[in-house]
Amino acid sequence: MKQYLTLLILLLWLPLLSHAQSDVVKKGALVCSERKSAAPRLPVQPDPTESGSTHTFDVLKYTLNLNIYICFFSPYPHSFTATEILKFRVDSVLNHIVLNANSTSLQIQSVSLAGTSFTHSADLLTIQLDKTYNPGDTVDVKIVYSHANVDDNAFYAKDGFVFTDCEPEGARKWFPCWDKPSDKATLDLTAKVPASCKLGSNGILADSVHLADTIWYHWVSIHNLATYLIVITSKIGYNLDIVYWHKLSNPSDSIPIRFYYNTGENPGPIEALILPMADWYSEQFCEHPFQKDGFATLNNEFQWGGMENQTLTSLCPGCWGEGLTAHEFAHQWFGDMITCGTWADIWLNEGFATWSEAFWYESYGGYAAYKSDIDGNAAVYLNLNPGWPISDPEWAVNTPPNWILFDYAITYMKGSTILHMLRYVLGDSLFFATLQAYADDPGVKYQSAVIADFMSVTNQVSGSNYDWFFEQWIYQPNHPSYANTYMFTNLGSGQWQVEFTAKQVQTDPPFFKMPLEIRVRFADNSDTLLHEMNSYNNQLYQWYFQKQPVGLTFDPFNQIVIKQGYTIAGTDDLSIPEPVTLGQNYPNPASGITSIDFTVSIPSHIRITLHDLLGTEITRLTDTYVQPGCHTLVLDCNQFQPGCYFYTLTSGSKQITRKLVVSR
Repeated sequence: MKQYLTLLILLLWLPLLSHAQSDVVKKGALVCSERKSAAPRLPVQPDPTESGSTHTFDVLKYTLNLNIYICFFSPYPHSFTATEILKFRVDSVLNHIVLNANSTSLQIQSVSLAGTSFTHSADLLTIQLDKTYNPGDTVDVKIVYSHANVDDNAFYAKDGFVFTDCEPEGARKWFPCWDKPSDKATLDLTAKVPASCKLGSNGILADSVHLADTIWYHWVSIHNLATYLIVITSKIGYNLDIVYWHKLSNPSDSIPIRFYYNTGENPGPIEALILPMADWYSEQFCEHPFQKDGFATLNNEFQWGGMENQTLTSLCPGCWGEGLTAHEFAHQWFGDMITCGTWADIWLNEGFATWSEAFWYESYGGYAAYKSDIDGNAAVYLNLNPGWPISDPEWAVNTPPNWILFDYAITYMKGSTILHMLRYVLGDSLFFATLQAYADDPGVKYQSAVIADFMSVTNQVSGSNYDWFFEQWIYQPNHPSYANTYMFTNLGSGQWQVEFTAKQVQTDPPFFKMPLEIRVRFADNSDTLLHEMNSYNNQLYQWYFQKQPVGLTFDPFNQIVIKQGYTIAGTDDLSIPEPVTLGQNYPNPASGITSIDFTVSIPSHIRITLHDLLGTEITRLTDTYVQPGCHTLVLDCNQFQPGCYFYTLTSGSKQITRKLVVSR
C-alpha cells in the first residue's frame, strides 16, 4: 500500500497510549461521525410553521408517561401507548400551537386541559386552545397518543432492547414536540417496563416502583435539554455499575456516573478513567454541570459510534474506548449543557468535542500529545476536504442531510483545528479564560447558543475584536495555500537584511488573515522566532541582524495547522499548476449510481482505487493512461454494503483521497 494511504489510515486509527487501556482504538470523532453521517434517517423537511414568523411559544417542560412493556418481548413490536403534558410559555398572542409529530410513527388520540381539538397531518400536530393567550401566560396541554409498529430509525425495539436515538430531528417520531435545538425544556419521564429490565434516561432517578412483574421508572431532569438529547435506554438483563465523582467545589458531595453494559463487556478501564477525565474537564471548562452522568452500550441496531444524550451517552456494543469516551463526555459541556442553537451552529458541538478529545491527551501526555492529535486531524481534513464551510447560514432554516451535517473532514477534523488555531491566536491564558467564560455565561449555560455568542465572549474576554478570525475560518471554505519567498542580503559591516514575502495563491477565499511565526537560523547555530501579523496578501517583511542568517522556517511549530504551500528562497512566483484534481462524487451518500469527476492538465497515468476504513483495497476502479481534460467515472454502489469508504486517485507521486458514503 502506498505510503500516503498508510499514513491516512494510521491517522484515522490512532494508537492512543493510555494509562487506562493499551489497545489500539479508533478516534472518538471518527466513530461519532460514522454513526451520525451514515445513519438511515428520512430527509427532514423545513418547518412551515417557522416560515416568515418567529416561534410563538417556549416549551418549558415535557412530562411523558410511556407504556413500553410489550416492546421487550417477541416479536418485539415498536408500538406503545403514551400520555404527554406539554407546559409552555406564550411568547406572542395565540389561540393554537403547532408541534412536530411524525405522521407515520405517531397516532394522536386526544388533547385536553387547555387543548380542545387538533389536526394531525404532514408531520405537524396543530392544537386549538381553549382561549386566546397573551405573552407571559403559562399553559398546559395534555396529549394522548400511541406509537405505530413501524421502524422509524428513532425508536428501536429488538431482542429485549428498547432505546431511542434522535439526532438531528428524530424526537418527533416518538413524542410530539417542538423539535428544534433552540427550544430546550426540562423533562419528567415515567416508563412501564418488565421487572427484569433496567431503564435509564436523562437526569436523576426520582424513584422506581416494582409491582409483580412490572417496574415503573421515573426519571427527572431539572436542567433544560434539547429534544434530540432526550433518551430512553433499556434492556432486559442489563448490567449496571455505578461510580461516584466527587465535586471539585465540595469533595464531600458526589454525582453518580452509571455504566450500563452487555454481558461479556468490560467497562472497568473506562470507569476508572472517567474520574480523572471529569476532573480535567471540570478544571478547564466549568464543574461538571449535571446531577448524574452515564454511558450505555446498545445492540447491533446501533452498530458503531456514540450519541451524547444528556447525562446518558449511547455507545455501540463493546465500544469502551478512551477516545470515544473523551469525545462524548466532553459533549456534556459542549452540546448538552450548551447546545447549538441551530444546525448551522454544529461547530459548537462537534468541533468542541473533537478538540476536547485531543485536549484530554494533554492531561497526561503533555502538549506534545495534544498537538500530535491535532496535527493528525489537520492531515485528515487536508486530504478529505469536500470544499464547503463549517457553517452555512442556510442550515439554520433547512436542516442539511446527515452526510453534510456530520461530515468527518469538515465538522469534526476542521472544526477541532479551528479551536486549536484560536488557542494559538489568543495564547493559552486568554483562550482558556474564554472557554471558561463561555461555559459559565448565564446567557447560554443550560440553554442554546449560536456561533455569534461564542464570538462575543471571545471579544469580551480578550478585549479585542476577533470577528475576522471566525468569519474566515468558520463561514468561508478551504484554507490558505502559501507560496512564500525569502531573501538574505549582506549589507556590509556585519549587517544582514532578511526579506520575507507572505503570499497566498488559493482562490476561494483569496486570503486568510493570521499571525505568523518565522524562525531565522544563523551561522553561529543560534536562532530567533519572529512574530508578525499577516494582514493582506503579498505582504513584505524586513528584519535586520548583526549576524549572518543561513536558514528560514515558516510556521516552525505548525500552528496554522490547516494550510498548504511552500516557502523557498530567491524567487517571487510559486504558482504551481495542479497536474490532477479529484472531485467529490455525486450524489453522496450514494444508494445506486454515483459519478466521480477528475481532471488532468497533462497526459497522465491515472489509477483510482476504492478502500474500506481499514485501508483494504476493495476494487480498482480505473488504471489507465488519459489525455488532458475532464473525465467522469461512473460507479454502481449497489455492489457495496452501506457504510463509509475512501476512493484514492494516484498519478505518479500525487495522491488525492475523498470519502464515499453508501446508503440504502
